[in-house]
This record gives sequence, C-alpha cells and structure tokens, in this order.
Amino acid sequence: MELDLIVKGGTVVTGNDIYRADVGVAGGKVVALGVDLGTAPRIVNAGAKYVLPGAIDVHTHFEMPFMGTYTADDFRTGTAAAAGGITTVVDWAIQEPGESLFTTLEKWDKKAAGKTVIDYSFHVVLTDLSRNALDEIKDVVANGIGSFKCFMAYKGTPLMQTDSNLFRIMRRVRDAGALFCVHAENGDIIDVLIREYVAQGKLAPIFHADTRPPEVEAEATARAIALAEIARCPLLMVHLSAKEALQKVREARDRGLPIHAETCPHYLSLHYEELERPDFEGAKFVCSPPLRRRDNTPHLWSGLREENLQEISSDHCAFNWKAQKELGRDSFANIPNGMAGIETMIPVVFSEGVRGGRLSLNQFVRLTSTNSARLFGLYPEKGTIASARSTRLAASISASMRWHASVSRRSSARTGTSEARTRAHRAARPYLTRFCSIAGIERESVVTTAKRPAIKLAM
Repeated sequence: MELDLIVKGGTVVTGNDIYRADVGVAGGKVVALGVDLGTAPRIVNAGAKYVLPGAIDVHTHFEMPFMGTYTADDFRTGTAAAAGGITTVVDWAIQEPGESLFTTLEKWDKKAAGKTVIDYSFHVVLTDLSRNALDEIKDVVANGIGSFKCFMAYKGTPLMQTDSNLFRIMRRVRDAGALFCVHAENGDIIDVLIREYVAQGKLAPIFHADTRPPEVEAEATARAIALAEIARCPLLMVHLSAKEALQKVREARDRGLPIHAETCPHYLSLHYEELERPDFEGAKFVCSPPLRRRDNTPHLWSGLREENLQEISSDHCAFNWKAQKELGRDSFANIPNGMAGIETMIPVVFSEGVRGGRLSLNQFVRLTSTNSARLFGLYPEKGTIASARSTRLAASISASMRWHASVSRRSSARTGTSEARTRAHRAARPYLTRFCSIAGIERESVVTTAKRPAIKLAM
C-alpha cells in the first residue's frame, strides 16, 4: 500500500506497550508499524521522541452560557488551544428549559460548525424533563450521542436536578445503552453556606472553597452511586477533586459496580492557597468543585495509579479576569466558576505525572487517551496506535520534557497577563456514526460503556 506519511524513528507508546517503530499512514489511517517502511510524500523524523495516540478531552465548555456571561473560548479558539496533543474533544451541550434534546444538539453543532481544528463530538446535559426529554434519550443515542450529564449543584438554576429526576434519567440512559455522568456536589448545603458567608461579610474568593468543603462532594458522590446502583446504570463522576469522594468511588468499584471517575490537571497541580492571592487575583482560580488543600493531591495521584480514577480531562471553562471574573469582585458568590486548562493539560500531566515519577508512560496514555476512548465508545479508532485504525497521533513528546507554568498562548481567555492568538481551520466532514453494544462490566479494567458517538472530523 502506498503511504501518505511515515513517522520515523520514534518510540511508540500505547496503553500497554512501548516499542521502537516507524508508523505508516495512508488515507488518514495507521496502516503499518515496523521498520524500513519505504518512502512517502511526507516523512516526519520523530528522533528520540515518543509517539502517542492523540489525547481525548471529554470535558470542555466552549461558548457556554453561565453565571451571567459566556465562557471566553468558542470552538475555534478552544480547539486551537488544544491542538498539539489533544486531538478530540467532547463538549457539553446544555439543554435550555423548554428545549428538546435535538434542538440542543443542533444549536451546539452550529456553534462548532466550520470552526474546529480537531475532531469533536458532544454529550447532552439534561435540565428540563417537561417536553418528553426522557423519551428523546433513546433517539439521541440512536443518532450517535452516547453520554448524558446532570448537575447536583447550582441550586436556584435549571442545572440542579432532584434525586427523583436523576433516578428517572439514569434508568432511561441505562435502557439506551449509554453512559451517565454527574457533577456531584450537594447543592442544598452549598446554598445554605453561601447565604451564611455572604450575610457575615465573608466575600473574598477564598470563601468559594470554604462554602464547598470536601464533605459536600463526598456526600453527593455517595448519593449518585447509590442512585446508579438502584438504577443499574453505568456512572462517571466528572472532575472529582476530594479524597473523600475518591474513597466513595473506590468502595463502589471494590463491590464490582460500574462506577468510573475523572479528575483534572488543576486538582493535581494547584491548591487551595491560590484562592488567597491578594488584589482579587484569587478569583482566577475559582472553579467547582474548588481547589483542595495540598495534602489532598497525593490521594488523587494514588487514585490515578490504581485506576479508581480512570481518566483525566481539562474541564476547560475559561473566563477572562477583566469583565468576567470581576463580576464577583463584590462577592465570591458571583464569580463565574471555571478555569482554562485545555492547552496545558498534556504538558502538565506529563511533567507532573511521568517526569515527576507518579505515572508510567503507559499509565499516562491510558489516562489521557485509551480509557476515555473506551468509556465513550471511541476505541479502537481512537485511544491506541494500531494498524488499520484511523488513530490521530499526538505531537511527539520529548522524554526529558518538563512543564513550567506560564500563561496560555492560544486560548482567548485573558487573565490580565496574556494575549489571545487564534487559528482558523475547518471541520467540514459529516457525522461518522458507528455503533457498539454495551459491554459487560469488568472490575479489572475500564470497559466500553457508551454507544459509539457521532464524531465530526477536522479536515
């Protein structure tokens, strides 16, 4: 077969293997692995670098309406920031009250059309069950969307769902062969604490974390697991931050339940003390769940090594400091919750994880690519490097690379210290939908739990 591209001289790393090989690509697919693959119109000399399957970020928020504003990155600037290591994103399409799930997807797809640099798809966030949304779930899955999410926090907004709604949605998601995801914080308790702190004049950014203590995450995590067990529904806890919540996941998995969990780079590298920065600079680090104290972080790394935390995603939810974060200058309760992270995810996790001696190379690949591909029905087309697969390759990574925190270079989010730089590319191919049946639950490994989503490919 005539090759279009050969990546020569690199060390191929997958979730299980490490070996020296050239990678031959034809028609957008890896078709040959070996040595002396011949010639091709394009040859990339990987030198002494690693060649990895492209990372998959299954937790982004592009152009999302939230807390009186919109996230700073749209699908152009957000995916431009990701390109270079992350090759696929799955964004949260959030249903507005009174809106059908298909209308939600169409609206989000219009936001992305013609803008993205990399491959993309969507999950659906349910907020309103009044217009036959439960009945739509199976049809949405049949059209290539295999994952759904609800919030247990943000009381007083359409996002927060009751336990009865969560349970009803879980059963429909189970019947459709899809995966249910949840933001687990006890919104009722948080609401009480926020009101008390504001009444006492405790208004600085640090009090955002104090009103969302680890216990509210642990309680909601335990409750979500209990509901999922009753509903017999596979569950993913998104952006898990607290060791107490991790323990709830560990206990459920030890009982053989199909419970999975995600964490994010900011919980692995930043800490509670960032919120104490003077002159309102702590607002840059307001996210939910909040950053935890430094002694919490080793527990998350342990959870990743033992794979009770199965995947790392960015939870990219960027807001500018000026005009957006400053909406909460008079009260932490009004600071838009979220941080940028998509551009720095891969270098931070590689530097802190692999170079820091906390993760092996294979674990790094599993946590940033393979496990997400399995969970969301993308494997083996994504998440590994193997012949006859349309795997996107990550940029080669130097074995000696260490990351030093600096401002984002491509995201449009500005913190007062960085300038935006964007690149316009086209993503013009239609949905490519392939289905897989729900797999049996295996305690020993991450298994494919979602039907194969409809992925749009970047040109």
